[in-house]
Amino acid sequence: MLLFIRIRYEYHGSFVILRQRKLVMEVASINPWNLKEIERFTTHTESETNAIIESVDERFSTWKRSSFIERWALMHRVAEVLVSNTQKYAEHISLEMGKPIAEAKAEVEKCAWVCRYYADHSEEFLRSKVIETDASKSYVSYEPLGVIYAIMPWNFPFWQVFRFAAPTLMAGNTALLKHAPNVTRCALDIEEIFAEAGAPVNAFRTLILDNDHASKVIEHPLVRAVSLTGSERAGVAVASTAGSVLKSSLLELGGSNAVIVLDDADLDAAVDTGFKARFLNSGQSCIAGKRFLVMDSIYDAYIEKFKAKVEQLKFADPLSGEASIGPLARVDLAEGIERQVNQSIKNGAELVCGGKRDGAKYEATVLKNVKPGMAAFDEETFGPVAPFIRIKDLDEAIHLSNISSFGLGVTICTGNADRIMNRISEFEEGAVFINELVKSDPRLPFGGIKKSGYGRELSADGIHEFVNAKTVYVK
Repeated sequence: MLLFIRIRYEYHGSFVILRQRKLVMEVASINPWNLKEIERFTTHTESETNAIIESVDERFSTWKRSSFIERWALMHRVAEVLVSNTQKYAEHISLEMGKPIAEAKAEVEKCAWVCRYYADHSEEFLRSKVIETDASKSYVSYEPLGVIYAIMPWNFPFWQVFRFAAPTLMAGNTALLKHAPNVTRCALDIEEIFAEAGAPVNAFRTLILDNDHASKVIEHPLVRAVSLTGSERAGVAVASTAGSVLKSSLLELGGSNAVIVLDDADLDAAVDTGFKARFLNSGQSCIAGKRFLVMDSIYDAYIEKFKAKVEQLKFADPLSGEASIGPLARVDLAEGIERQVNQSIKNGAELVCGGKRDGAKYEATVLKNVKPGMAAFDEETFGPVAPFIRIKDLDEAIHLSNISSFGLGVTICTGNADRIMNRISEFEEGAVFINELVKSDPRLPFGGIKKSGYGRELSADGIHEFVNAKTVYVK
């Protein structure tokens, strides 16, 4: 029985951390729909954490020698477990972070896709690359690094992890996960999925830690690299810690993607694209469309059609199957969106619809006459808010898109794709999507520039992030 000398309760919107001076004892996840506690979890102590790291490293010594056939079989079994239990895992996602159940099911299914993709393509991606030199033989071999540590966010609690785990394990590495505290059940689900699929013991492990202890894992001598998906602040902290101990890091951070709508676009199609880009996952996505740059001649018509679709969105219990939009994952996130909207209105933006908050629920909101210098333009709006900016031409659109401190992606809606193709290099982004919302696809590299981070996930680029490209030269 544990005796507490002093306990401090810290409320973080959708989870509670209980502290006993230096040691975090429990985290409690909170249903953002009704703000009721779902479950409590005991955090790992320092000694438990070290023991897990050592076990995962010990497993690496054998897993790195496994064949691609073994890895292929494992990843296909993981996909089967995901598909067979889609409903259960989707319910856990919806309960912990508020996503409508249909979107949660789609997320689980996408995880199965990425597992199968890397199962089927990793051997090709990691095949030694022969390079002709003066040597009798020279080539580059791609070899695993060891224990790779992932710090993952709550907004896509399964997808973000599996797009890391699939290439990491297929490369012959082993993996550690530190998930966001408010999706701890999902984190444990993922560990159990690998176990149920027959993964070698300790090939994939979940750590339940607070942020202070999470950063110390990076410094552990057996941890070889770290992958973070999260905020700019978290990225700075992780990059600094990893750099101080000379370890590789991959950072997938925030975004403020522009949706550019030109006057030659199919208006209805452009509205559909922009609407999906903004409100998928209740707007809680780094690649969501967050700034709408619309040409003057169609500005009012676009907003009117967009508003009509927004007004059809329905709040309901995410598990009911009736919800087309869910609450934000935490109360403090909804409060942050509320602040950004109110500040923007105070500075001259006009509220078209929405703008009200109830706990973690924030109405789908449309703002027009937004300009640089307003919170809705300058900051990342991580929620269901669509700020509209009037533009005169493509040149202005490119300028306004690029002045953001982020550089994750951009969507351009146009009836003349060739016109855009000639100017792709002018967009300071990790991705340019024409007549489609920016989205992740296992077949394509994913990542950003500027304050959106560095490195690439997915495709061949993603599996190459955490391998040793070893040069071999035979005279």
